[in-house]
Amino acid sequence: MDAQRSPKKAAVYARVSTAEQNSDLQLREIQDYANRQGWEIAETYQDTISGAKASRPGLNRLMADAMARKFQCLLVWKLDRFGRSLVDCLNNIRTLEDHGIRFVAVTQGLDTDQRNPASRFLLHVLGAAAEFERSLIRERTQAGRLRYQQDYRAGKVGKTVYSRSGKNLPVGRPKRIFDRERVIEIRKKGASIRAIAKQLGVGIGTVTRTLAR
Repeated sequence: MDAQRSPKKAAVYARVSTAEQNSDLQLREIQDYANRQGWEIAETYQDTISGAKASRPGLNRLMADAMARKFQCLLVWKLDRFGRSLVDCLNNIRTLEDHGIRFVAVTQGLDTDQRNPASRFLLHVLGAAAEFERSLIRERTQAGRLRYQQDYRAGKVGKTVYSRSGKNLPVGRPKRIFDRERVIEIRKKGASIRAIAKQLGVGIGTVTRTLAR
């Protein structure tokens, strides 16, 4: 069989959020799609992990193999199975395209095939939405920083008011270093856990865990 008529090698990526779920539905629909296209499933990558997690072993291995061009096409069930956010999805899809890998979300009609103008248009729309998402994140970050600076100037945080985590320290001031030896030293003098926590400005749980070690 010549190269033009040989079946396209496709990879599959499936993700579920918890161990109680399974990916059978995703894999079945993806396999049906591949069968209709006459494509061969070369490798299946799976993760059982929240989509919000930054590191996903299955996806990491998939992207490494894509860069090595071990397959020609990636099939996923839905776009939200693929990335942590729209921005993350689009970045991964662009990486695939840079390495000549076609991306297909089989239940959503999303296909990066250059011959599919409707899908290409949808990708442009998603790209605009991803940029909007990035803008919102930047805006929220800037608003949070401005609010903190205003609270600091108003004396609500930073000057005499400190959070136990140290997050409310004055702008530019390093977080306080937690001295575990100091906890033990004060405890040996007979101080209660609550008293130690109050004296050091930390949580009771922090003191309890330190003494338990």
